[in-house]
Amino acid sequence: MATREFKKAARIILVGAPGVGKGTQAERLMKRYPQLSAVSSGDLLRQSVRNKAPLGQEAEMFIRAGNLVPDDMILKLILDELQSKRWVSSGSSITDAAPAEPSKNPSASFILDGFPRTAAQASRLDSLIPINLVVSLITPVNIILSRIASRWVHAPSGRVYNTDFNAPKRSGKDDVTGEPLTKRVDDDEETWKSRLKKFDETSQPLLEHYRKKGVLWTVKGNSSDEITPKLFQEFETRFA
Repeated sequence: MATREFKKAARIILVGAPGVGKGTQAERLMKRYPQLSAVSSGDLLRQSVRNKAPLGQEAEMFIRAGNLVPDDMILKLILDELQSKRWVSSGSSITDAAPAEPSKNPSASFILDGFPRTAAQASRLDSLIPINLVVSLITPVNIILSRIASRWVHAPSGRVYNTDFNAPKRSGKDDVTGEPLTKRVDDDEETWKSRLKKFDETSQPLLEHYRKKGVLWTVKGNSSDEITPKLFQEFETRFA
């Protein structure tokens, strides 16, 4: 795959139902556009807890109590990460009235993963850093359910197979170890229907928030391979 360069910084959020292929699209985008990096709120939180950073220790108290980590903590983690890379102004904080000044350098481009999930969180993020593209990835529910029904995993390594488009070399066996493949406990149709319904309920206000801000773009397709060229074309127009 030929790489391309951005001419301006891209600050991106991908929104899509579970099983729609957000991870696949993010990987393909970063491979095509080397200036693009991933910023995962979940990874930042786990790293902070593992390193016993002050914020991580505070967050761990919420996690151990079975509570959600407060939005302000997640926002602080995100801002600290962006400031450490000099992608936003270093003097800003989450309590400032105005958003941080983002770098215009194309190398300050990122895909933010894991946050926001609600319109309220999006409003808080707006006050921190201006996002300039939100991509809504849409694949029909019946296609997603079909993918899940065909998914098998090698639990020890996390390798994932799909009998429809990424089948193992030997049926039911991991390509590397030869060990048996299994189904994830929650990979049943009713569980997934419930997850997809919940996503639809929470994502609509989020998407409407970004539509009003003029940064929402929607792409539809039955497969990742169908969506990717459309995604590349839009990125060429906006950033390259």
